[in-house]
Amino acid sequence: MRDAVPSVTVPEGDTHAAVEAVWRIESAKLIAGLARIVRDVGVAEELAQDALVAALEQWPESGIPRKPGAWLMLTAKRRAIDRFRRDKRFERKHEELVRDLEVRQALSDPGLDDDVSNGCGDDLLRLIFTACHPVLTREARVALTLRLLGGLTTEEIARAFLVPAATIAQRIVRAKRTLAEARVPFEVPDGGDRAARLQSVLEVIYLIFNEGYAATAGDDWMRPGLCEDALRLGRILAELAPKEPEAHGLAALMEIQASRMRARTGKSGEAVRLFDQDRGRWDYILIRRGLAALQRTEALGGTLGPYALQAAIAACHARARTPEETDWQRIVALYDALAELAPSPIVELNRAVAIAMAFGPAAGLEIADGLMDEPSLREYYLLPAVRGDLLVKMGRFDQARTEFERAASLTKNARERELLLRFAADAAHRSIGANNRPAVSRSPI
Repeated sequence: MRDAVPSVTVPEGDTHAAVEAVWRIESAKLIAGLARIVRDVGVAEELAQDALVAALEQWPESGIPRKPGAWLMLTAKRRAIDRFRRDKRFERKHEELVRDLEVRQALSDPGLDDDVSNGCGDDLLRLIFTACHPVLTREARVALTLRLLGGLTTEEIARAFLVPAATIAQRIVRAKRTLAEARVPFEVPDGGDRAARLQSVLEVIYLIFNEGYAATAGDDWMRPGLCEDALRLGRILAELAPKEPEAHGLAALMEIQASRMRARTGKSGEAVRLFDQDRGRWDYILIRRGLAALQRTEALGGTLGPYALQAAIAACHARARTPEETDWQRIVALYDALAELAPSPIVELNRAVAIAMAFGPAAGLEIADGLMDEPSLREYYLLPAVRGDLLVKMGRFDQARTEFERAASLTKNARERELLLRFAADAAHRSIGANNRPAVSRSPI
């Protein structure tokens, strides 16, 4: 294919790197634009991949086009025309013929050579809502979102979540098939359905961020690449849905949480918890971005949603120059609001920590102890970890050691396990020291 705009010639190795870079930047907009035309995200991705293959074959000889995104879109649209011409011979249903004619009409519209960025905002928002549709399982939504909107390969997604590539490939294939069979419309929902669908979108983006921020398994404490993907998606969503408070709330939460990433690991990659972090290593540019997003949420009015409340909690930490300056009573009030709005055992466990910091470890331990019989927390390592920390503060070191050891046995993350075992060893050491101290008579007063 010839491009009317002059191309740029670079060495072949650099061309392949350039194609990959262009794909990362343009793939989501490309797939979104194609999905609007063909009304099938699976077909749209195949057409986009065809255009990518064409670029890999042609750009090393012809050079990189001045508008690579437009080149990819034009190539994909021409592939779509060829595809539907071939498929027409196998049509059996009248509605399929009508759809084919509608598609061909859309493909023949003027402006075929427009840049892929033109009008991409609405298309991207449609693609986000489609990839995160509740008809899909949570795992499928995450995989499909990273593939279509994050531009990640199947192998990259598999490495990020420590599962076989074949498993991710199956999830993506099944997700596309499910969307097609359910005839999920390529659109942004309206009315009452919009709020529920938005929650699904926010959940998927935050799941991706959390897996990067605190990896559930493996040898790494964090996977920054996933955090970056989630941040980018969150920023896009907030920009495309400027009147949605929770879109800004989620963006604020992720910006502030991400600001601490450099301080969350030591020189040897070991995990460093919040109270022990060097706050000079926090990224204050991200903090300012997060606080600005939180202000946008508050400016829209109304009751703060769950993500905005969590962002407000993160902001309390971000504003404190030292751990001692943290406004724990404010954090308790925010957790009280979060527990009322979106009650869950995890929220209650976090509230226990905040109450312990504001009103003493015994008050927090009472709440944590009340969660011991909660079925969803029986194998959750942070419950014994929190109890261990509170027991240490109360001088009950033997019990604390047992809790830390149990927490270490439950986590699947190697770095987390090392940290918890270090706490267990410290508790054991302090227990020995306490037992060797001479007895002191207690005053009856």
